[in-house]
Amino acid sequence: MATTDAIAHHAALDARMAKAAKAIRLLSLVSWPASEQQQFLADLARGNPRLPAYHYPRHDFSDARRELSLIAAAADPSHPLGVYLIESAQSWVLAAELLEQLGTTQVTDLSIALFGTPDHVLPGGATTRQAANHFLLVADELDQELLAPSEQVEISATALALQLQAALDDFFDARMIEVELDPNLIAKAAAGSRKIRLRAGAAFSDYDMQQLLQHEAFVHSLTALNGQQQLVLPSMALSSPRTTATQEGLAVFAEQITGSIDIERMKRVSLRIEAVAMALEGADFLQVFHYFMMAGQSEVESFTSAQRVFRGVPTTGGSAFTKDTVYLRGLIGVHTFFRWALKHRKLRLCRLLFAGKMTLADVQNFAPLFDDGTLLEPRWLPDWVRRANGLAGVLAFSLFANRIRLEQIVDATSVADL
Repeated sequence: MATTDAIAHHAALDARMAKAAKAIRLLSLVSWPASEQQQFLADLARGNPRLPAYHYPRHDFSDARRELSLIAAAADPSHPLGVYLIESAQSWVLAAELLEQLGTTQVTDLSIALFGTPDHVLPGGATTRQAANHFLLVADELDQELLAPSEQVEISATALALQLQAALDDFFDARMIEVELDPNLIAKAAAGSRKIRLRAGAAFSDYDMQQLLQHEAFVHSLTALNGQQQLVLPSMALSSPRTTATQEGLAVFAEQITGSIDIERMKRVSLRIEAVAMALEGADFLQVFHYFMMAGQSEVESFTSAQRVFRGVPTTGGSAFTKDTVYLRGLIGVHTFFRWALKHRKLRLCRLLFAGKMTLADVQNFAPLFDDGTLLEPRWLPDWVRRANGLAGVLAFSLFANRIRLEQIVDATSVADL
């Protein structure tokens, strides 16, 4: 098949895939309505907490699964576009099967197939769970020591929405993304390509403002908007399950490199990973809820955190929705990728990651297609990516600093001698 024919063939397949996958809205369909939280907290206040038992609507994605399988079969496994289509279609099939099994233990296995487990081994040999426990230990040691008075001032959802909207309108020089309050949202925030929703009535911190901007807007929304510009692969605008680890890793890395992440944020991410492990080992919803309470979260936030772990699965223990394990794994993967790109003079690949929703392998496989114009470079980029010199400076220091082994340094005098 000639090059132009291969591109046209795969472009047609991708258009079919984007259409077939459109209704497979994994995260929104596994989430609980706000009424579940209200009922649980009311029972808790009466001294009679009960396990939530949300009854999920039944879904049938058999037509979509059939179409996705046909697309995967028709793609060329020797072509970069074919590899992307095959892997993407297969992940959408798994997501569809998961949604068809909501409320059953089978969701756990399908979730693990999509997102992995806390026991996933990271570069260097440690597991995701061990890395999470490292951050929890550091957070516990520093918890109150580093809190400045300004970091303890609460910002209302209404005020935050106004601040976010102004920042986004200024960035795009237009109203590209709408910020709105949602009283039915259990999570504190959720982002799409054109909309960021905040939980009405929630209290936020100054760090939350920057985290939402860098994480939700300038990664999740931005990659979706850039993906919508792609003529050959319109599915790059969609949140395919196979891109979740890279997307979330890139989003948390954006928080980190812009100084928007605080130790409490790392603690929340790490607590969720430990909670997933606890649920898989048999802890039920109430035990996980109390785990978050003991870690210092409020009743509302503890419920929100626990429901993330039990989305789509029975709340009686032994099952979990494992998506939250990808945040730390993705962060380490993306951080390592950026350092590799600097070392091999390929920082352009880091910018290309924003051209749509891709995996780290995709962006490398697609490099020739960006070179010849088949795929479009990102129209919008966060400032920290656009400033290549600053990015290179941070990564160059990171490359060197990683050679220093703190366990070999006796005390502060040893540091001074460096």
